[in-house]
Amino acid sequence: MSIETSKKKKGIQMPHTYIILFLIVLVVCLLTYVIPAGQFERQEDASGRMLIVPGTYTQVESSPVSPLEIPMAFVRTLGSSSVNEIIFFIFIIGGAFELIMQTGMITAFCAKLGKMFAGKEKLLIPIFITVFAVGGFTMGMSVEVLVFVPIGIAVAKAVGYDTITGTAMIAMGSIVGFTAGIYNPFNVGVAQSIAGVTPMFSGAWYRWIILVAFIVVTSLYIIHYAEKVKKNPSKNLMGNEDSNLEDVDVSAIEVTGRHKLILLAVVIALAVLIYGVAYLGWFITEMATLFLVLGVVCGILAGFSGNKICDLYVQGMANITFGALIVGVAGTINTVMVDGMIIDTIINALANAIVALPSSVKIIGMFLVQTIINLPINSGTGQAAATMPIMAPVGDLVGLTRQSTVLAFQLGDGLTNAIFPTSSTMLGFLAASKIPYSVWLKYVIKLVILLSLVSMAFLTLAVVIGY
Repeated sequence: MSIETSKKKKGIQMPHTYIILFLIVLVVCLLTYVIPAGQFERQEDASGRMLIVPGTYTQVESSPVSPLEIPMAFVRTLGSSSVNEIIFFIFIIGGAFELIMQTGMITAFCAKLGKMFAGKEKLLIPIFITVFAVGGFTMGMSVEVLVFVPIGIAVAKAVGYDTITGTAMIAMGSIVGFTAGIYNPFNVGVAQSIAGVTPMFSGAWYRWIILVAFIVVTSLYIIHYAEKVKKNPSKNLMGNEDSNLEDVDVSAIEVTGRHKLILLAVVIALAVLIYGVAYLGWFITEMATLFLVLGVVCGILAGFSGNKICDLYVQGMANITFGALIVGVAGTINTVMVDGMIIDTIINALANAIVALPSSVKIIGMFLVQTIINLPINSGTGQAAATMPIMAPVGDLVGLTRQSTVLAFQLGDGLTNAIFPTSSTMLGFLAASKIPYSVWLKYVIKLVILLSLVSMAFLTLAVVIGY
């Protein structure tokens, strides 16, 4: 039974993300009638960023925003140059990723890994986690992992593991990679852009360390469960339901010469991306150009016709329209707060609350706030658009670097994608694996708590070292 069918039978249906965001915008409009208007003085720093001047907050004349103005606020936000640039970049990424997916290269190399490590099954788990973590921190792979879940399950079962293990080593790999976000354009890229952190993806060295810690903790957790089930199948949390899943014949999937060329093209492109961002000052325009070319090159190497390449690009862009437009929808929250002149009032209130905390705990407070916000706003780009305009200046006021503020955002945004029922990523891979939500939650909740504790430790250290 699918998750969607189960929900319909119970009469419970989660509102669409756009509806949730619209309701938030509506609430913010109403709050402009309640929250006093106010503003800080701002001054430009050496890098051109406009920073709040601490201690300059003053109340001003009220400027409430009518709910009737919401459509206009949305159009204004969507049409702004900064939001437009981000949305276009997301569309390009979606088109390129669709082309790479359709070549079959990723599927083929996953299947090959399963064959190579027969008899060395423990190694499969960290390898799969690492492979999909790379997809998470480079292309922002999230809900796309549902395509690979049947392959992961087939590989896991072939070596004596179960459906949960096969699903976890794919899904959790993507989630920890996305969360660490070393070069992830959808969370770190957008958040740093909004926060004015330059160059984009700076501070990657610290995120690399976090990623390694995430992979180690996740691998040990999954291996512990997998080995327990292998020794005693009765420990399988799915019980008899596990046998109802159709397996994928991994032995029938082969790596071709074209697949190898496509992999080489992707590796070269990622190397160029890293170099360009680190040493050439690349930003969204250059990165979008690289992914645009990469998609076309992969299509040519796969032997696709020009028409098919164009069709797949359009299909990929269409598939990611939800995630792209959510930047504009969520950004409307900030537009309304600015129009109503309550954003500085909120910043001042948050800063006063956080500043009262001990120095080492201030950033933990930010992390917990972002974690809570990830329930109603589950999109990384959407949450960045909605919260970073507030959190970045709050960080300034309480003595945190903007790099650390972005780190608190990405860690709070990512990990709970494995458990929150609003997560399209989680719902996607559970639908593909046919694992009941209650079973998955029982399995993964301890891992999410462990990773959250690791995150808090790294956030505390980030404050100590002035990251």
